[in-house]
Amino acid sequence: MLPQRRHELILRTLRSDGPAGVQVLAERLGVSQATIRRDLVELDRQGRLTRVHGGAMAAEDLDDPFAEVAMVRVEEKDAVAERAAELIKDGEAVLLDIGTTAHRLARKLHGRSLTVITSNLMVYEELKDDQEVQIVLLGGVLRRSYHSLVGFLTEDNLRQVHADHLILGTSGVRPGGQVMDTTAVEVPLKRAMIAAADQVVLLADVGKFPGTGIAKVCGPEDIDVVITNAPADPATAGALREAGVEVIEV
Repeated sequence: MLPQRRHELILRTLRSDGPAGVQVLAERLGVSQATIRRDLVELDRQGRLTRVHGGAMAAEDLDDPFAEVAMVRVEEKDAVAERAAELIKDGEAVLLDIGTTAHRLARKLHGRSLTVITSNLMVYEELKDDQEVQIVLLGGVLRRSYHSLVGFLTEDNLRQVHADHLILGTSGVRPGGQVMDTTAVEVPLKRAMIAAADQVVLLADVGKFPGTGIAKVCGPEDIDVVITNAPADPATAGALREAGVEVIEV
């Protein structure tokens, strides 16, 4: 494949699918990772994309916080998302939280007979053309910076739905097991999601322990399962066990 053609395919992939890692691009184009790295260096020099740790994003994503976060710890998020997908059975309804890990999980749900309830617009974009998946899109005020819908309308919608599972994200888990968030506008929504689901599954990769956050979403007693790729520190593990939380390490 000529370099020019390869460059066009790389840019097309980044624009259509969002930020991507070197391994993903190499597999998609059928070339070595070394070749992709050289291509990314050249395209970055031309100002046609932006290199980030482990991959690249389209130039138009420079001011997109979601895109930037999406490229952080991609392999870890994928491992956690893969395990979460195994908990979801065909025919069930699953509520997907705002955030990048929920988007990674949505990629694992293609072709399955499920109902997906979400205010995450990246989840919607991922699954909208999949005829097997029924999507319930929660209304609300557009939060452009994070591709999501928020506010009192979203909360009202959540009171009208029920899910078998909630896949919950977090900014961090404190040593006492408290689930935290850095964005105040998301906290009421996460609490409403917890109330709307039979089982609450928290996805927390290695960067979330001991994580940060200005606002408490819930305590460990509100969580049923934690899926993580990080060995829990003794204090956090003890608090979760005491609250009856199942901790799954991947």
